[in-house]
Amino acid sequence: MSKLVILKFGEGNFEQGFPVTLQIGDENARPTIEITGELPPQLEIPHFYHNWQSIYRRLDLSARPIGLPKQATQPPTLADCEQASAKLKVSFNTWLSSDSFRPIREKWLEKLMPTDNIRVLLQTKNLQLQKLPWHLWDLLERYPHAEIGLSATVYEQVSRLSNQTKTIKILAILGNSQGIDIAADRAVLEQLTNADVTFLVEPKCQDLTDQLWEQHWQILFFAGHSSSQGTGETGQIYINQTESLKISELKFALKKAVERGLKLAIFNSCDGLGLAREFADLQIPQLIVMREPVPDLVAQEFLKHFLSAFARGESLYLSVREGRERLQGLEKQFPCATWLPIICQNPGEMSLSWQELAGGRHEVQTATLLKRRLNFSVILLTSAVMSALVMGIRYLGIMQPLELQAFDQLLRLRPQETPDSRLLVVTVTEDDVQAQAQEQRRGSLSDKSFGKLLEKLEVDQAAVIGLDIYRDYAVGKDYPTLASRMRKSDRLISVCQVSNPQAGKSGVKPPPEVSPERLGFSDIIPDPDHVVRRHLLALTPPPSSACAASYALSVQIALRYLYKQGIQLEFIAGGVWKLGKLKFKPLEGHSGGYQKIDALAHQILLNYRSSGSPEAIAPQITLKQALAGQLNAAAVKDKIILIGTTAESFNDYSLTPYTTTTGNSQAIPGVVLQAQMVSQLLSAALDGRPLLWTWTLWGEAMWIWGWSLSGSLLVWYLRQLSGIAIALALTCQFVILYSMCLVLLIIWGYWVPLVPAALALIGGGSIAMGQPFSARRYANDSAQGKGAGGREQGE
Repeated sequence: MSKLVILKFGEGNFEQGFPVTLQIGDENARPTIEITGELPPQLEIPHFYHNWQSIYRRLDLSARPIGLPKQATQPPTLADCEQASAKLKVSFNTWLSSDSFRPIREKWLEKLMPTDNIRVLLQTKNLQLQKLPWHLWDLLERYPHAEIGLSATVYEQVSRLSNQTKTIKILAILGNSQGIDIAADRAVLEQLTNADVTFLVEPKCQDLTDQLWEQHWQILFFAGHSSSQGTGETGQIYINQTESLKISELKFALKKAVERGLKLAIFNSCDGLGLAREFADLQIPQLIVMREPVPDLVAQEFLKHFLSAFARGESLYLSVREGRERLQGLEKQFPCATWLPIICQNPGEMSLSWQELAGGRHEVQTATLLKRRLNFSVILLTSAVMSALVMGIRYLGIMQPLELQAFDQLLRLRPQETPDSRLLVVTVTEDDVQAQAQEQRRGSLSDKSFGKLLEKLEVDQAAVIGLDIYRDYAVGKDYPTLASRMRKSDRLISVCQVSNPQAGKSGVKPPPEVSPERLGFSDIIPDPDHVVRRHLLALTPPPSSACAASYALSVQIALRYLYKQGIQLEFIAGGVWKLGKLKFKPLEGHSGGYQKIDALAHQILLNYRSSGSPEAIAPQITLKQALAGQLNAAAVKDKIILIGTTAESFNDYSLTPYTTTTGNSQAIPGVVLQAQMVSQLLSAALDGRPLLWTWTLWGEAMWIWGWSLSGSLLVWYLRQLSGIAIALALTCQFVILYSMCLVLLIIWGYWVPLVPAALALIGGGSIAMGQPFSARRYANDSAQGKGAGGREQGE
């Protein structure tokens, strides 16, 4: 991502310190972050800089300055220059690590990534600050796609005429070349493609001004001798052997050139900061100068590498950085060569590229493109922030109660299904319990009644018989036939309860007559609101548990029935269960609306079958009716028979996602819940009825982000309408979201995020409502030539 960073320095000096303001924002947008700090007094830095500059300027180098005094003393060595530069670098970074400047440093590190493309503008009128080697700041060195530029505190964006030429027009001034070789500069310029270069070789002043007045130029280039004058506030260029010009002497011609489309000036000559300070008043968009005397070879190499990067599509800033860093190979011969090139930027202008110069963008087109970029960046930002916020809150489990309620509502809206004809439920009612009062019984079903019922079911050839009544005691001695039948029957599956030491539950032992392979546990996993939404398939019992069953009663019953249909349970890679063509994976800690559930045991979502009521899962008959001969043999043959109590005195009821007419959660007997679980497995394996699934975390994140983005886009598109109209549009979009969640659940069994997506949709739209006007106003200001902030005075 492209970022613009501005460091504004207020009034101050190295004796008193400097107040500093940091602004960070997206490129071509207003800053989104601003923070203040302070750099303390530090007199050591000007001293070290002056010492380095003095040594550097006295080096015996072939350079492009005229007018710099040459002292007759013994010239310093390269080692002296390197030592002075090292001292300056250490002192400079120590100053920038001051406690009072730390808030700016920390905010920078917090908001900017090393992968960002960053333009850093140093906005100050203090010449000493401008001269410092800011590229040596250790913080800046962490960002390989960042480059720093200088800017004035007073600036203005100039309204320019449209330039529709297909080639880049360059005016190249080859000035006084006494003692230097500028032919190499010319050769580099001549090799440029898509450029129309006009060379003025040692021109007269009149010739130069005529060219600036009469032609449309996009780049102004100068090679030759130049220098800063006096205190460094002004500069001059030597255009031929006898004439030199101050920038002020070209003021009117240069202003006209800027109005006609001049966007970049390159002074590949010495000591150019004075030139830059004068150019700031002319509001030229970008300027590249050398901060100190530049050796001939350094100037040539920089120009070659800079133009190569710029012409192949790199931004101006990254091209300067590449050209500057390529000079490091010359620093054994020319110390501090990488210090010399520096960009001077008008903050009211946008960044520049070779392609933009070649296309000759019209300012209205620029404003339109800027507006689109701003719109898109705002939409992406708001949707991404809202999605991340919603996902974070959801991950903490805060939304789980709302998501479970929404899930229940979707389940209740599904079409009704026919009862499962493969099942028959024999219920032991309260009347049945009272009718057995004269018999010896410990629970809801006496040995006598159970013996008669089991005999009849086996005679009528039931496929599987599931006993959902605890019998943690042996059959009475008066009923040896029942005991023998329970030991030998290959149809009977009995139930027990696994102990839970953590919850203080000791469990319930299985019938001693039933072998372990014909046992199933009755344990269920209610949610915090006591509603059963999950189907516990298997677990590992504690070693001390009296019930050692590893599979649930429903699983044991289903597996025995499916085995007769030629389907066996298989486990494949990744913990996936396989029943015929059906493959499913148990729930994990974060699945759907569930967050941080205990997923150590194997469990899936329970896909209730509702035929008007979840209790109508299968045909039912009471114990009394069955023993009275009202049980038809055809209703038993090859069916799964579930036996359990519905007597309220035994309190074997569980809450479901369904509701009663009064709006309370509907409770069903435990035996009916077991029938729901058995039916779920059979229907999925034999009928292709879908189980309930959830998406991966990344899939759900993309779903939520998509709805957040759609809400932001919708609000942006309708931003000119009233708030009521936007609210109605968001409501319609919510209806679409709700409908999609319901359709996905009905057809494919997918439980997708409804509540998080709805919050992201509304939140993304709500935040976007505050963005359109400012972004549109900024784009309009740019189109009218008012700049990012009109005419601005720095601190």
